[in-house]
Amino acid sequence: MSHDMPRRDFFLRAALLSSVGSSSAAGASEPRRRTLEPHKKGVKMPMHLKGTPSDQLPDVLATGQTSVRFVFISFSARDPNGRDAEYLEWHSLDHRPEQYRLPELRHSLRLVSTPECRKARAASVGPLDSVDHVMTYQFTSSAGIPAFNALGGALNAGGRMPHRLPSVGFATGNVAGKVAAARAVAGADVIPWRPAVGVYLIVEEGHAPAGDLTNIPGVVGVWWYDGAVAPPPYKADSSGRQFTYCYIDGDLLATSQRLGEAVRQRWASGAVKGLLAAPFFSVVPFEWTRHLPG
Repeated sequence: MSHDMPRRDFFLRAALLSSVGSSSAAGASEPRRRTLEPHKKGVKMPMHLKGTPSDQLPDVLATGQTSVRFVFISFSARDPNGRDAEYLEWHSLDHRPEQYRLPELRHSLRLVSTPECRKARAASVGPLDSVDHVMTYQFTSSAGIPAFNALGGALNAGGRMPHRLPSVGFATGNVAGKVAAARAVAGADVIPWRPAVGVYLIVEEGHAPAGDLTNIPGVVGVWWYDGAVAPPPYKADSSGRQFTYCYIDGDLLATSQRLGEAVRQRWASGAVKGLLAAPFFSVVPFEWTRHLPG
């Protein structure tokens, strides 16, 4: 070793040369890191997951299941002054995290529409046509709603709710079914916690199982809820309606085209009527301007 070369630099060079020299020899026996191949419009397709799906493993299912039984959905229009990004930032960094102090709250999801999403809607009827933002809270039961409302009031009193979107309405419901695509590997119970590009949200009059929508490429799982009367102080009555969340892990817009065809066939019999069938992107933390209504 040259006395002019510091020891640290010598070992760094040695490590680099060793990795370069062994790459070709080890390539045949060592697995290479999988490179995600870009899909159309820069969307990366999810990796192929190996192993037996959880829903086919009794020993996995025996360890527990989700405690989510009830959903609270808030529908909002876009900000009239174009401040949607500001709203998403405030809600994501302040209001939404505070909700997790409620023991009954298990999960939440914020969704936003874009002009491209609007063009891909298969149904958009009445007041629901103005929906550009959807906030979903999943509770263990409706017993969490009084504290949920009280928390909002306390935050408001503390000057913590400076920005509100125009409300289109609220809906509540009880979990009616959930299915995971086999390729998800993760079970249906945990699909809401699995990262998703977005959701294809379906609101219908009437009730019908929606699990077969997981057969559509790009749909990794489906949860659906039977609408219910909201606990006080909310006055929404969603009885007779079904709210279906198709979780998407591929190209949201391309998958939406396939889902659009599927829901039109679903409605053809008249057993259920589509009120809203629309793609929404998941909000990406700290990229508040990435997906906006306009």
